[in-house]
Amino acid sequence: MFNMAAYVLDAGLKTPGKVALSLLTPEGSDDWTYAALRAAVLGTGRGLLDTGLRAGDIVLMRLGNTVDFPLAFLGALSVGLVPVPTSAALTLPETARIIADLSPSAILHAPDVACPADPRVISLAAMRDMRALPAAEVHMGDPNRLGYVIYTSGTSGTPRAVGHAHRAIWARQMMFEGWYGLRPSDRVLHAGAFNWTYTLGTGLMDPWTMGATALIARAGTSAAELPAYLRRDKATLFAAAPGVYRQLLSVTCDLDVPTLRHGLSAGEKLPDRVAQAWHDATGTYVYEAYGMSECSTFISSSPAHPASPGALGRPQKGRRVALLSSDGPVPFGTEGTIAVHKDDPGLMLVYLNAPTEMASRMQGEWFLTGDQAIMDQDGQITYLGRNDDMMNAGGYRVSPIEVEQALSGVPGLTALAATDVEVKDDTRVIAAFYTAPTPLNEAMLRGYAESRLARYKQPRLYIHLPELPMGGNGKVLRRALRAWFEANS
Repeated sequence: MFNMAAYVLDAGLKTPGKVALSLLTPEGSDDWTYAALRAAVLGTGRGLLDTGLRAGDIVLMRLGNTVDFPLAFLGALSVGLVPVPTSAALTLPETARIIADLSPSAILHAPDVACPADPRVISLAAMRDMRALPAAEVHMGDPNRLGYVIYTSGTSGTPRAVGHAHRAIWARQMMFEGWYGLRPSDRVLHAGAFNWTYTLGTGLMDPWTMGATALIARAGTSAAELPAYLRRDKATLFAAAPGVYRQLLSVTCDLDVPTLRHGLSAGEKLPDRVAQAWHDATGTYVYEAYGMSECSTFISSSPAHPASPGALGRPQKGRRVALLSSDGPVPFGTEGTIAVHKDDPGLMLVYLNAPTEMASRMQGEWFLTGDQAIMDQDGQITYLGRNDDMMNAGGYRVSPIEVEQALSGVPGLTALAATDVEVKDDTRVIAAFYTAPTPLNEAMLRGYAESRLARYKQPRLYIHLPELPMGGNGKVLRRALRAWFEANS
């Protein structure tokens, strides 16, 4: 019998007075001890049950970048509810589609986050009152039962609800040595928002599982403010997306952080030149990891096993990873599709809104990620990119079809194709290439996108062309659009 939230909180029972979480501001920090964290989580669980919810019910989270997010997530998990964390950047139409897709039993809603009016809403004020309630009894059960759901862009253009089991937290322990080198004495500063799954896992749950201290900067913190927090709050590990490392290096040369042991990076490939610049500025290394919404990060470099130049690293100890062609495993040094064995504890259970799609991505006992790579004889894996047209926008995978469908109703538009393009070294943005009798007003295009797409999905460039390149099967050639952009920019 098992419960994911209880597993995360167990280490804190040994050190109830230790600081589990510090919310960082220029004036100081708001600290939560392990005892306070546990009480708030289990009080939230009690309050959610008091609304009439029962184990197995789906609870949609529409919350902002505040501590309420992890408290609600773990509170729901603790009593057997199925929380669904979502990005606060999602628009009203995007949120409405998720609600229609999931039919949640409740919606946890902060007033500054887009959400349709709905009788199932539980307000942020009501949630905060729950923290003071008596502790709920933890719901124990089969570790393979549905625990939580996260949304990811599907290649079809329809976001997919990825269902994970309570046991997924076991897979995260493989990262402690395989990526982080995590210790109970660590103070982990994550640069992301509370309501990003990268922060929720790497920045919060993993340090808490180990009994370490999580440091999170207040909402709206700029890259230029982070070095002061790293020094003042004695961070030993720093986790961020590659874009944050680029921003830090561009806005300051004062990166003297004597307590820092190393950095962590995930979300997209960290350019070698950025990693080298960080080492030159801090004297520390950055270790990166590869994963996806359907599986926790499972390939990484670490202090014990650094990556060779240009490589991501190795499969973490305890993982079963292969590179496959249609004929099976490929030889060392040969390109193949990264695949994860079906028995990996971090692998998803099911796509809730497309239950047969999981089977379509299996090749025998292996789940195909859709990413291409090469493995050398030392097990080092070099990432080569997607074998489809999925885009990467600041660490988020975005389907071009989703963007194209959202913009298909623009007045005057005759055709449109979205893809990501490189605007400068190591920086890619989403571009919308379109045809119309005359170029369309860009402010109108941006406004149309803003009303229908989360900010990270919105094109940054709108490019008018006389026609879009098509293949013999009538499909748009997005690679040709990227080549055109490179040749004309």
